[in-house]
Amino acid sequence: MEEILAQSDRWEPYRALYVHVPFCKQRCRYCDFSTAAVSAADPAIDGYIEDLVMKIRRASKLGLLGAIETVYIGGGTPSHIGLSRLSMLLYTISLSMHLTPDVECTMEANPESLTPNMVRDLWALGVNRLSIGVQSFDDELLRTLGRIHDAEAAREAVRMAQERFQNVSIDLMCGIPGQTMESFEQSVREALRLGVKHVSVYPLAIEEGTPFDRMVEASEMDEPDPDIQADMMEAAERILVAAGMHRYEVASYAYPGYESRHNTAYWTGVPYLGLGTAAVTMRQDAQCRERIRDGELEDRLDARQMAAEDLMLGMRMTRGIDRLAVEHARELLPHVDEVFAELERLGLVRRIEGRFAPTEAGWLRGNELYGRILDLAP
Repeated sequence: MEEILAQSDRWEPYRALYVHVPFCKQRCRYCDFSTAAVSAADPAIDGYIEDLVMKIRRASKLGLLGAIETVYIGGGTPSHIGLSRLSMLLYTISLSMHLTPDVECTMEANPESLTPNMVRDLWALGVNRLSIGVQSFDDELLRTLGRIHDAEAAREAVRMAQERFQNVSIDLMCGIPGQTMESFEQSVREALRLGVKHVSVYPLAIEEGTPFDRMVEASEMDEPDPDIQADMMEAAERILVAAGMHRYEVASYAYPGYESRHNTAYWTGVPYLGLGTAAVTMRQDAQCRERIRDGELEDRLDARQMAAEDLMLGMRMTRGIDRLAVEHARELLPHVDEVFAELERLGLVRRIEGRFAPTEAGWLRGNELYGRILDLAP
């Protein structure tokens, strides 16, 4: 860490911290994340957490945690590693930075490994937001995905979390093989009935090297139909917005005040520090943006490319980008006005009170929208 981040005085301070816990009880059939399926008793977990604790302490000594506003403990399945290891991890974080109630501290959990004691202790140790991997409230679809919990376990996990946490989020997936519109809409309505404050809705993607990928290659499963997925995404928006949530990001809905500040940081150019295997760090100054993974530089953007990327990332947010962002980009990207005029003509963006914001078509055709903006600075 010291070698890669030693010149940190040059960079803007990190304002978001991601901590990766790469262990699960079982890998799902769609998963291509950096995670391993191991027993909770595996000593490899102890070694990993001890090393992660040292990394957090070193980051603190280097002065990298002083401006952190959001913490996200993801995976993998952090809840799978058990309460004693999580307590060690969270205690280290609380000693290494100002983990006050104003800091949004999220932890991911899966229904099969969340317990009442864990909920109480996580809350006491500074976690104030739980994100529960549900994916569906349809037992048959959960089996298709390779999940190891059923729908009732998911409901119980949400209710258990709500004994301490007001801010509970769940993930839902659309375009699962065998999923009907009726089943998907029932899952969305179940989330509302349970009273969660935040819902993320993701279309199933077939990632290379996953069991689903092999099944598609062997003609044992069809590729997800993008038109059906688009219809389901539109149904989710209709149901959730009617209930009082709003869509603040392409895949995320929340009641006012419960938007994920950490996720928003990724789309608004906020520097973030990633600790743990495969975790990504993004650092920047006015002229350069770098992403680092496992101690290796993954990419470096110059000022022009940063401006284009900021415009692209802004299009993931409902609010889009404001006039000042466009004016800044115009200084570096002379064709920005032409491109946005064309995007507006195509119906992918719209002007709202001096802002450019994505349309529904823009979100559904995200690859085209984002690609045209990034092409401003190849």
